[in-house]
Amino acid sequence: MTSSIVHSWRLLRWGRTLARHGALTGLERDPNTPTPVKRLARIARIGARVPKVPRYADALQAIGPAAIKLGQTLATRPDLVGEAAARDLLRLQDQLPAVPFETIRAAVEASLGRPLEQLFASIQEMPVGAASIAQVHRAVMPDGRQVAVKVLRPGVEDDFKRAIDTYQWAAAQLEGMGGEAARLRPRLTVENFRRWTLRELNFMREAASASELAEAMTAEPDFVVPAIDWSRTSGKVLTIEWIDGIKLSNREALIAAGYDLPRLARTLVHAFLRQAIAEGFFHADMHQGNLFALPGNRIAAIDFGIMGRIDRRARVWLAEILYGLITGNYRRVAEIHFEAGYVPAHHNVAEFATALRAVGEPMRGLPVKDMSIGMMLDGLFAITRDFDMVTQPHLLLLQKTMVMVEGVATGLDPDINLWDAAAPFVREWIRSELGPEAALADRLVTDVRTLARLPELVRRIEARFPAPGGEPPAPPLRDVTLVRVGGGWRYAAVAAATALASIAGSWAVMH
Repeated sequence: MTSSIVHSWRLLRWGRTLARHGALTGLERDPNTPTPVKRLARIARIGARVPKVPRYADALQAIGPAAIKLGQTLATRPDLVGEAAARDLLRLQDQLPAVPFETIRAAVEASLGRPLEQLFASIQEMPVGAASIAQVHRAVMPDGRQVAVKVLRPGVEDDFKRAIDTYQWAAAQLEGMGGEAARLRPRLTVENFRRWTLRELNFMREAASASELAEAMTAEPDFVVPAIDWSRTSGKVLTIEWIDGIKLSNREALIAAGYDLPRLARTLVHAFLRQAIAEGFFHADMHQGNLFALPGNRIAAIDFGIMGRIDRRARVWLAEILYGLITGNYRRVAEIHFEAGYVPAHHNVAEFATALRAVGEPMRGLPVKDMSIGMMLDGLFAITRDFDMVTQPHLLLLQKTMVMVEGVATGLDPDINLWDAAAPFVREWIRSELGPEAALADRLVTDVRTLARLPELVRRIEARFPAPGGEPPAPPLRDVTLVRVGGGWRYAAVAAATALASIAGSWAVMH
């Protein structure tokens, strides 16, 4: 087990790295930064030669793969970190130093068990992208198809493990302080991050996720998921259909190619809502480097290492919360939070609704460029504190993805109104899932399933209550009271009549 001294040394070294690259300058100058944080930032830069222009990407790259993943997320939010920082952080998405090709060749051949020449007709030695955990090479299949070959960086698994060990240790120290730190549940948050990372490092899981998402998104033809070559895919190598498009991060190229940027933004928002609300299975790493524009104003996604799932109950809550904010029905949004257990029952629903109104109402109907995201986040954080809401780690991945999608969509169309873009989809989903037609369909499905179980029910009754002269019944189960209603067939008739009466009742309600 790693000692506390080692963890402390790593944290100190990371802080020193950030300071040396000027990445803590913004924290020191921001008037909203807490005094203790400013003090630590000043201590970290003692004796360091701080550059005039902060080098955020270089700092996070020097720290390691886990920090790079954080930087990729921040690159989607220029409204939070500033335009200059966001542009610098974009380099972390696919412009990291490449691993030598001979190392990549050895890794592919060891993982797939065949020489590279037998796997591909040709493969480019220069990678088309090098990111935090893998790099990608363009290749041609023996049948002429073009594919992307994604190879896990050697040694990246050990790097992640060391970093996450220290994150877990630091989270435990923070949570042990109690108060606000304990309410935010940092240990559980880091544990979720650890699980997501382990999945991302397994390319067979990524291939399966891409295949599943492609099936789920057939209703969104403008959102494309590339096909997997399973015969050339393993835990450390992923071979996938080549996507020939323009990255959504290259706004100038998109305009020059004649793409409809507002339409691309709406397509992205609708695709995410379908994944998160309708399907409950969503791409959770939708930054600009993983999204491409294709002819016909379509969008293609790559990199399916991080995926999220939401059960139906949580999806219903999410849809109702979004629709409540869109329509200004803050009372219903408040009730959902209480029903879901997000707010402790001793608080007042009406008071919580008023608090939500204070945050949401100033922004309704405004384009994103006119919103104060900082003020909104401050307001929401104050609500969670005032109403004793604990962090919900199972929703953190969804929240992170929503932040990414918002950042990419507003980068394409700064005037997009996310409420208006989301309203038609959310309204239709609520009607189809929670309306009277859906309730009737659910009842009919339940009744049909009951009828399908009747033959098995009859056989079990006959086995328990045989005809006279048959085998004696087995002893009754302990703590179960058995009530015999006439002969076996009479009992079955009662059960069948009950089920049929239920169906008849449903049709009576219909008519």
